[in-house]
Amino acid sequence: MAEAADIQGAPAPARRRWLRRAVVLLAGTPVLAALVYSPAPEAQAADAAASTVDVQLDGLTPTAPVKGDTLTISGTVVNNGREKITDAHVGLRVGPALGDRSSIDEAAERGGFRAGTDPAEIGSEFAVKIDSLPSKVSQPFTLKVPVNKLELDKDGVYQLGVSLSGETESRPSEQVLGIKRTFLPWQPEAAAKRSQLTYVWPLISSTHLTAETGSDELQTPVFLDDSLADELRPGGRLEQMVSLGKELPITWVVDPDLLYTVDAMTKGYRVRAPDGRIVPGKNKAIAEQWLSSLESAVQGKKVVALPFADPDIASLAHRGKDVSGTLGQLRPATDKAKQAVETVLHVPATTDFSWPVDGAIDPSIVNVATSAGAHNVLTRSDSLQETGALGYTPSAARPIGAGTTAVVADADLSTAFQGNMLGAGDSTLAVQQFLAQTLALNLQKTDNQRSFVVAPQRTPSASQAQTMAAAVRALQSGRWTQPADLEAAAAATPDPRAATQVPGAGQYPEALSKQELPVSAFEKIRTTETTLDHFKVILTAPDRVEIPFGNATNREMSTSWRGNPDAARDYRDQVQQYLEGLTEKVKVIPKSDATLSGHSATIPVSVQNSLVQDTHNLVLRVKSANPTRLMFGDSEQEVAVQGGHSQTVKFTANATASGPVEVTAQLYTTDGVPYGKARKFTVEATEVTPTVMLVIAGGVLLLVLAGIKMYASRKRVAARSAAEEENTQQSDESPDTGPQSADPSGTGETVDR
Repeated sequence: MAEAADIQGAPAPARRRWLRRAVVLLAGTPVLAALVYSPAPEAQAADAAASTVDVQLDGLTPTAPVKGDTLTISGTVVNNGREKITDAHVGLRVGPALGDRSSIDEAAERGGFRAGTDPAEIGSEFAVKIDSLPSKVSQPFTLKVPVNKLELDKDGVYQLGVSLSGETESRPSEQVLGIKRTFLPWQPEAAAKRSQLTYVWPLISSTHLTAETGSDELQTPVFLDDSLADELRPGGRLEQMVSLGKELPITWVVDPDLLYTVDAMTKGYRVRAPDGRIVPGKNKAIAEQWLSSLESAVQGKKVVALPFADPDIASLAHRGKDVSGTLGQLRPATDKAKQAVETVLHVPATTDFSWPVDGAIDPSIVNVATSAGAHNVLTRSDSLQETGALGYTPSAARPIGAGTTAVVADADLSTAFQGNMLGAGDSTLAVQQFLAQTLALNLQKTDNQRSFVVAPQRTPSASQAQTMAAAVRALQSGRWTQPADLEAAAAATPDPRAATQVPGAGQYPEALSKQELPVSAFEKIRTTETTLDHFKVILTAPDRVEIPFGNATNREMSTSWRGNPDAARDYRDQVQQYLEGLTEKVKVIPKSDATLSGHSATIPVSVQNSLVQDTHNLVLRVKSANPTRLMFGDSEQEVAVQGGHSQTVKFTANATASGPVEVTAQLYTTDGVPYGKARKFTVEATEVTPTVMLVIAGGVLLLVLAGIKMYASRKRVAARSAAEEENTQQSDESPDTGPQSADPSGTGETVDR
């Protein structure tokens, strides 16, 4: 049995020969014969023992070797068991070439070691010995094997297995305690026929801008928060996408809203703080640096611009098409996209592509996707599937009718880097499997050169972007693929036998359907649009609200809201509330009750404009609730109010009877649509008849006459007093003997007092 343990590292045929000899020698001994039927050590390892050690592969270079190279595999082994492992070693196992893509998938899904399925180790001289590996302890390793020792035969994809074999106290014989599999693409010379490969490189982010802008001339924008700066700064997600993509043969697929948003940051911006305050943004320089880097990176590359804010095509097709006006947003969003790319990046952009979420399509999605003028729909092979009759994967371009081309991205390649790529091991395995799949595609038996497309997730993380870049770089040797842009892939000659039938509505993935924007979202968007239409009519500079709110409306339909319905609803509510707040800055000022005496009088009503711009195209109407008692000669007047001012409008009112009358003052646009809130006040009307006027006139006359009489009486009394005083003075001054005159005094002597 010691010999059996020693021979564990030997090739499988040698082990089988040894077992056959053992059967012959031991068959006659009943006690020992039972040993013949016990499982072989490697078979035992397929059970619990195979999961004792975790083998992690942190690096494999070169990823696609050629003759003369030395394969270097680095990694770590971790003892997850309770027992110490002794007399162990890490070895490399190279399997035969895998026949097709499905074989690669099956090998990738396989778990523990399988005796008879997994190949034997290559020469022991390349193994890394580990004398002791205690429980819960890890140890790094590096295997170096010349490629000519791997016994690679024909071109193809080979399975590699890195295993740890050793002993424990409870299992004293050597056995495989853990294994990790990966793939080695072998195409040392350039293939006579190479596939064209298009890699879509998406520059897309979530919504960051609100509809709110400052009252200054530049209309300084307000951001939801400052999180975009984290994506733009060195090491951030978007910074990595730009710095990595700059050196790669890829097609940039850009959401123009991202360009618009970052460009807004470079001109100065403000941020809504968690406590609701609006504070200055502090990352202008970061935005400038990123935008400059991107402008440099896209020079000479193909740039595809999605409709502005990357609208959720599937949600529009399934939930929004029945809400009036919704689909009308796509064409302006497409026009805006082209302009944004050319203005910000100074390069031409194509807007001829639509990209539904995960490439899932049905007839209604295709119709909506092309309604804005796009002739190419970027779908995926797990949506527009092949029947399997071809025996190979056809080119990406598929004509689906009405002049529309479905550009079918390969599902396996497109989803290769969606997992957690933070660990070096996960990244290494993903790259090797991606390369294996691309080589397997090129080795499929067909005489025609084919074109394949990779459309990864919309917003790759920084680590995912780094892994994607490593895979694309590994293909740049051009031994079995050559790069092509997305427009070339769409224009490639389609395979006449490829599937072109768009799947029915019932085949749309339920999981994706549950993430779509609800009908209520599109109804809210329509409400905002209606409010905006009524508001901008009265403005002398409507573009100050039309542009920011038009962009916000596009953002409300963005694909980025998928999986985040609460935030999407909050954003829609904030946009509507802010717009309503602006409309309420132009209003009829509340008025106190008034009293009207007489047949007619003027009633003033004031209109206030708290906006920074002037308003026009407004009409103020007043309406009496009882026209038989109180009526207005001219019940409406045009109003134009300067920004930051109020204007008072006077209406002539006529009363025919006494009593209170309710009056309503309401603003309207010149096309007759009510604007703002109606204001109500009461006018107390007092009727005045001719008889009452005569009585009042008589009373006034009597008062006047009485006043005159009193005045005359006072005058006579004063005159008599003056005369008496004068006579007294004369008597005192004349001699007693002098004669006294009996003549009356002259008129000039009387003094009015």
